[in-house]
Amino acid sequence: MSEEQAHANLAVPAFRTEKVPKTQTQNGHGTVWRFGGADKAAKASTVTLRGVIYMLFDNCSKDVKKTILPLGHGDPSVYPCFRTCIEAEDAVVNVLRSGKSNSYCPGAGILPARRAVADYLNRDLPNKLTPDDIFLTAGCNQGIELVFESLARPNANILLPRPGFPHYDARAVYSGLEIRKFDLLPDREWEIDLEGVEAVADENTVAIVVINPNNPCGNVYSHDHLHKVAETARKLGIMVITDEVYDQTIFGDNPFVPMAKFASIVPVLTLGGISKGWVVPGWKIGWIALNDPEGVFESTKVVQSIKQSLDITPDPSTIVQAALPEILEKVDKNFFAKKNKILKHNVDLVCDRLKDIRCVVCPKKPESCTYLLTKLELSLLDGIKDDIDFCVKLAREENLVFLPGEALGLKNWMRITIGVEAHMLEDALERLKGFCTRHTKKTDTETESPSSVENE
Repeated sequence: MSEEQAHANLAVPAFRTEKVPKTQTQNGHGTVWRFGGADKAAKASTVTLRGVIYMLFDNCSKDVKKTILPLGHGDPSVYPCFRTCIEAEDAVVNVLRSGKSNSYCPGAGILPARRAVADYLNRDLPNKLTPDDIFLTAGCNQGIELVFESLARPNANILLPRPGFPHYDARAVYSGLEIRKFDLLPDREWEIDLEGVEAVADENTVAIVVINPNNPCGNVYSHDHLHKVAETARKLGIMVITDEVYDQTIFGDNPFVPMAKFASIVPVLTLGGISKGWVVPGWKIGWIALNDPEGVFESTKVVQSIKQSLDITPDPSTIVQAALPEILEKVDKNFFAKKNKILKHNVDLVCDRLKDIRCVVCPKKPESCTYLLTKLELSLLDGIKDDIDFCVKLAREENLVFLPGEALGLKNWMRITIGVEAHMLEDALERLKGFCTRHTKKTDTETESPSSVENE
């Protein structure tokens, strides 16, 4: 299998929608068709990563004579070095062969799976969860969709981080929630600007989204900082939605602290799943956990709304649900250690190579997730307007795709995927170095002719 074939699912759009119908009338009858596509998703789709990534791939060229390197978005599962553990595979195979999980399932998920998720999360929590606090979803993204639909009401707004994960923006737009942004502070290890949070919140704010471990910044929040987040949310009278899908993808020194430890201060809704930790995004299994010892979610009808939304949405695979208890209970911790060791090696490799590329700077090494954020020093470059211009020209000249920071809400930054094989990063950094060398501004000495230097 060629490298292009192996990565085709990363590089090739699954469908095209450019075709325009030739006519809107029935042939030979003149009758106008009475149906047409709705545009409800049009605005939401403009803030997704896919549009940006596909645009960059369209700028790659066969004439460059180099393999396309898809380092703009991440799916480590396509690379052999990140294959999931045998225990997870066996769990699914055993359920499949048993023939006992071919049926429909309850909207909230099957009881053994919900109990297993509660037990998995309870290891670190003072206020213990029960299966009734758990709702299974078709991946963490569906969890985002369900929660946002449940919170949407006229004039409601939600606080999202900048930079952030664009799916939150897309789903907020689709659900009719007004987006208000707060900053993550690069000079304070990407901590949340809590003063900024208070400044943008008002009486219509319903929730703040906290991504920890953080995608795309790669930091892990401290106990002290999360405690301050909880106090701020309580002061504002809003819930905390915490995305912890990367809880098993940490390779730095800071320990992971679940936001639910502070559920006695503020109601916490946790989104999680096995897609990142076990490297199986295609299995589409995640969860919503309601951490709420005071029963606020019940009294405000958030629980009722989530259950109603679950009744009209697709369920995650019954087979994977039935395998989930064994996946969560029997995983070998050496699997996580091996995976995270590879990621740390890749981070060190990229940061080391970036020392020779002055116009691309990594202010802080990530300690989690599968990305590395870099700042573009555009003043050192000639003819590059911004991060999008940089990434488009990089794709055209080198068949190298990185994600412009603009897609994450961080202009003139760039995100590099590290969840790939090391040799791809080595190739990518060589191409990046060559590109930056060609576009670096020439100094006065470099632009002087040899004769003029001799006559001085």
